[in-house]
Amino acid sequence: MKLQIAALAILAGSLSGVACAAGEIVIKFSHVVAQDTPKGKAAEYFKKLAEERTKGKVKVQVYPNSQLYKDKEELEALQLGAVQMLAPSLAKFGPLGVKEFEVFDLPYIFDNYDELHKVTQGPVGQQLLGKLDSKGIKGLAFWDNGFKHFSANKPLKSPADLKGLKMRIQSSKVLDEQMRALGALPQVMAFSEVYQALQTGVVDGTENPPSNMYTQKMYEVQKHMTTTAHGYLGYAVIVNKRFWDGLPADVRGQLDSAIRDATKYANDIAKKENDADLAKIAKSGKTAIYNPTPTEREAFKKAMLPVHTKMAERVGPALIKTIYQQTGFSAN
Repeated sequence: MKLQIAALAILAGSLSGVACAAGEIVIKFSHVVAQDTPKGKAAEYFKKLAEERTKGKVKVQVYPNSQLYKDKEELEALQLGAVQMLAPSLAKFGPLGVKEFEVFDLPYIFDNYDELHKVTQGPVGQQLLGKLDSKGIKGLAFWDNGFKHFSANKPLKSPADLKGLKMRIQSSKVLDEQMRALGALPQVMAFSEVYQALQTGVVDGTENPPSNMYTQKMYEVQKHMTTTAHGYLGYAVIVNKRFWDGLPADVRGQLDSAIRDATKYANDIAKKENDADLAKIAKSGKTAIYNPTPTEREAFKKAMLPVHTKMAERVGPALIKTIYQQTGFSAN
């Protein structure tokens, strides 16, 4: 696969020269989720704004649903220049060597979008995006998806109910530790493979916001979902740094403006889309949705909070402390 990506990068490099010579700059924007998710809609909105504001100088080609690359491959493709833009989930940056991004995977570190945005839309968020520069990546913005819930083919009313279950996770040491804290067996797997793995019993369950559960039809192969809202799933909009720095200054400014407005659009629709998709899952009758009581939610929180301490050295104790201060986090 590395050879394939490298070959595509060489081809992309040669083609981009032709495109620029013809007066058109092509941005390939690849992502792994469906077009009708918050990220999918925001990518299409960015395309519209970018093409309008550059008056056709830029052509954005959006490739949803892992059409070009699976989530394990897309970052390498970006670094090599085979694609110019991605919006990977924040868990993807830990394996790349920027472990601080795994702070977003800590269970119950954010209780709501307001707390989250104090971080993603403030100085901490900008500092984190800046850490990608050394990887040949320019971080542009954070886009929300939503808060994750557990699903499986059995009721999940307490932490004990997850014991022994094979639970799909992204490649994140924090998420691995989270599942182990519950007695579950974490299984790292590409997003595009999850539906089939659930259908065939390769994994027993997963964690996702409702928008992913619905648009990927995972609700068809999961009998139960518990609205734990235990973790956050968001994305960083990133570009190949060499490509970005090589753009004409006026074009880069127009694209910056398009990203700002697409980010507002993405984050405005995220909660609404997830609430709507949760209602659609409930209406389907295929997945029973359980809303835990405050006491039950506290039991989940108590079981998973030790992950913060255990993973502090990996993601950075000072970073965790700063986020606690900004959000008013309390372990109680």
